Amino acid sequence: MAKRLSLREFQAGLAERLSSAARGADSRALLGIQAGNGYWLLGLADAGEIVPLASLPSRASLTPVALTKPWFVGLVNIRGVLYGVVDFSLFQGGEPTPLNDDARLLLIGTRYGSNSALLVSRTLGLKNPDGLECVAEVEAAAESGPAQSWIGETYCDRQDAVAPRWRRLRVQPLLVHPEFLDIAR
Repeated sequence: MAKRLSLREFQAGLAERLSSAARGADSRALLGIQAGNGYWLLGLADAGEIVPLASLPSRASLTPVALTKPWFVGLVNIRGVLYGVVDFSLFQGGEPTPLNDDARLLLIGTRYGSNSALLVSRTLGLKNPDGLECVAEVEAAAESGPAQSWIGETYCDRQDAVAPRWRRLRVQPLLVHPEFLDIAR
């Protein structure tokens, strides 16, 4: 049975691993997130900053924008920078992400010059790629088409047969995807 950690210990450990990854100590680690019922992995270089929704001054900090698609939650001001917020579960056709204490804003676009944030159900910590097994390669671009260009390989955890399947999130293709860019109704 796995050792139980307090939330504070988990957050401290995650912060240390994120900072060591930023220094290049573990550039292969992947960040796990949950969006609705889906489990996603993304590279730490693409992950950007993780902002707990509870750390915002109020839930009203998410300012809705009129005449946008339902999955575009609105704008948020984080330390003087405006970010467009996309409910990642709703964007994929799932259920809306509840705005609770587990919800996080993942600031993904900064590296690519885009102030974009994904609203996700929760972050699940770092995953070591050595403990994952690829179970489905990405289809050929002609077969998957541009609609799926931001979805990468599917993985399962080698040590845990009942663990969820993980899909690789390709951040740069998501940020330039026509559907992601077209927020107008």
